[in-house]
Amino acid sequence: MEHYTNVRPSSNTSASSRSRSLTHTSPAEVSLQAALDALGDPVRRRIVRELAEVPDWSRPCGTFTHLPVAKSTLSHHFSVLRNVGLLEQRDEGARRLNRLRRDEFEGRFPGLLSLVLDEEPAETAGEEEDG
Repeated sequence: MEHYTNVRPSSNTSASSRSRSLTHTSPAEVSLQAALDALGDPVRRRIVRELAEVPDWSRPCGTFTHLPVAKSTLSHHFSVLRNVGLLEQRDEGARRLNRLRRDEFEGRFPGLLSLVLDEEPAETAGEEEDG
């Protein structure tokens, strides 16, 4: 398991201590079952798709409040994605920025991330049509 400390120096003491608590798992250490379990949740798939649409390190966690889950649940989803090697995070001031580890994950599980990224948005949580 990779552990990053002081990924980016911060003058904010609380952000600095937060970044020391981040643990990033290498996709090479993740089982297929763990990857499938993480991607089995529609909210997590939506997070992954939204991160794939923006440049690395440009999307803070606080911009995902439109998702139909509580803030604590959203934090849990980010943790699950980080723990299967899909997501890397760093603190920058009061914001926690995200990077989708597309190449690393694709190297470990060829084609799996492509399936998620190609999924139709209407198939995910918060967007189902009543029928």
